[in-house]
Amino acid sequence: MVIDKLENFEHYVALHPLFAVVARYLKEHDLHQMETGKQMIQGEELFLNLVAAKPKSKEQAKLEAHRDYIDIQLPLSDSEVMGYTPTADCQPQDAPFDAENDIIFYEGLAESYIKVKPGMFAIFFPEDGHAPAITPTGLKKAIFKVKVN
Repeated sequence: MVIDKLENFEHYVALHPLFAVVARYLKEHDLHQMETGKQMIQGEELFLNLVAAKPKSKEQAKLEAHRDYIDIQLPLSDSEVMGYTPTADCQPQDAPFDAENDIIFYEGLAESYIKVKPGMFAIFFPEDGHAPAITPTGLKKAIFKVKVN
């Protein structure tokens, strides 16, 4: 997991070849002005989901992880709290994986939580269980989906 200010995103482009494409996309597009929905950037290798997340408490936020995609999440309209637990520590270890939607859900609360403000981002790799979009009011956020391979 990585959490940092958006102005530092360029420091992370070496982590995956498509992160440079994300950096360029962020410079060329105003995510705040874009409508919610799915934006194809580079086929199924890289796309963007702009979502309007509803209010959610820590208890309502399920820990999730992905096998095929890395998430780069950016809160746009308001701050959100994101929970984190390494998937190796998530329960149950044999939770069912939904291959069609590339998601697995775990039980219980996250081990730690951090507030992520607009102008920041979080990167969640397949080994990072995360409970996103914890917010009392809801928010608009961007989620770049980057194919692992």
